Amino acid sequence: MLSCSKNNSTTDKKSNYLINETSPYLLQHSYNPVNWKSWNSKTLELAKKENKLIIISVGYSACHWCHVMEEESFENDSIDKIMNDNFINIKVDREERPDVDKVYMNS
Repeated sequence: MLSCSKNNSTTDKKSNYLINETSPYLLQHSYNPVNWKSWNSKTLELAKKENKLIIISVGYSACHWCHVMEEESFENDSIDKIMNDNFINIKVDREERPDVDKVYMNS
């Protein structure tokens, strides 16, 4: 994880790679303990280099299910450890990348 930190009313949290994004949806996940990365060629090459499977989470800011998943899974310490150790985790804003969203909605 990156070393940037954000003061929260209860704890200090470290940001992940989404901290440099402009999408409100991606930024809303920039302090999850899951080490999210954005969809780009650098991230896809990293998955190849590290020989890791990719977990792709596609969503948008107003999505209720996205908020539920964040609260119940992506902020869970034991889940984030498994995800960070074993996968390359990619978060996609479906409003910014409808091309990616369409591929997975049609699958």
